[in-house]
Amino acid sequence: MSAVLEVVVPVHNEERVLAASVRRLHAHLSATFPHPFRVTVADNASTDSTWLVAQELTAELDEVTAVHLTEKGRGRALKHVWLASDADVLAYMDVDLSTDLAALGPLVAPLLSSHSDLAIGSRLARGARVVRGPKREVISRAYNLILRGSLGARFTDAQCGFKAIRADVARELLPLVEDTTWFFDTELLVLAQRAGLRIHEVPVDWCDDLDSRVDIASTARDDLHGVWRMRRTMGASSAPVVAVADRFGRRMPGPHLARQATVFAVVGVVSTVLHLGMFALLRQGMASAALANALALLLATVANTAWNRRWTFGVRGRVGAARQQLQALVVFATTLALTTAGLGLLHAVTTSAPTWVETAAVGVMAAVSTVVKFVLMRTWIFTPHQSAATSPGQAATTFVTAPR
Repeated sequence: MSAVLEVVVPVHNEERVLAASVRRLHAHLSATFPHPFRVTVADNASTDSTWLVAQELTAELDEVTAVHLTEKGRGRALKHVWLASDADVLAYMDVDLSTDLAALGPLVAPLLSSHSDLAIGSRLARGARVVRGPKREVISRAYNLILRGSLGARFTDAQCGFKAIRADVARELLPLVEDTTWFFDTELLVLAQRAGLRIHEVPVDWCDDLDSRVDIASTARDDLHGVWRMRRTMGASSAPVVAVADRFGRRMPGPHLARQATVFAVVGVVSTVLHLGMFALLRQGMASAALANALALLLATVANTAWNRRWTFGVRGRVGAARQQLQALVVFATTLALTTAGLGLLHAVTTSAPTWVETAAVGVMAAVSTVVKFVLMRTWIFTPHQSAATSPGQAATTFVTAPR
């Protein structure tokens, strides 16, 4: 009989705690989980007696299996077991069972009902009760702030070793996850969020394992490297993420409007200063104010599009840049028409306006066109699907729920 739930316990040199933890987990599932389940010990390259203990557990307990991998890496172990599983819901937890097992039911319930796509235990969500040292607390919160600032994360805890995913979702997302170590969790969640998948959060009771073998410095370094890699290469990975969203019928929400508007405004101020400065400079050597304005505006538009492409809408790489510049020229035509109309109106009133008055008139009409420019850039030039091949696809809104 195939399992409804498969819980993976990835281990490396855990001979002392493995047997007690697996027996405790097995007993909890036997008493509380009403469907067929499987517990799989994923031994990644242990050099002690961990594999021997795992084999003994498979002989002792019918629902326990074991897999041995010759290479280290929690992410590698999870991907290997999850992709081979026939269960409907896939979960994993750290072997120390730092997370109270009472949260396992609330973790998998929304996946079994198809209400959510992934579920995570959170030590930072409201209602969580955590016992750990200040050093780990500060590191955990700082890491999640980094994720929010750099990758637009909406989930509260990326690294709690207590997560679950629907098997159909795993088959789509796991091939996109590159990391095979500790950053695996974060990468999986960021990709899921960008695909518009629903991430359910469960506040957990969690007690720090004082005998943890995790090298904090090495893990932090690897995590930061992973964040940098994802931030740098998100453009190349946008198309597969959009495809996942389409397959699950998820609409990928656009980037946060307030943040985009703020960055757009800053870029607009800089490019307006460039435009007006170039206009004033060119006007000194040109008889035609309209021609000076057109040339200055063209140069400023090219710079503005490039800056907005990178900073406001987060698009990286050269693919699509030429098309987007051409689309921006349509916006340029709109702005040119407005600013030219402003100069024409001014000259209809007076034919001897000084340069500073002409510059002011151009500035007023350029400001009027700014709202039109922002709307067109957001809804036409740099939409997620238009920029799928090049954009980091600003993080999609995550549907995060928690038990009431």
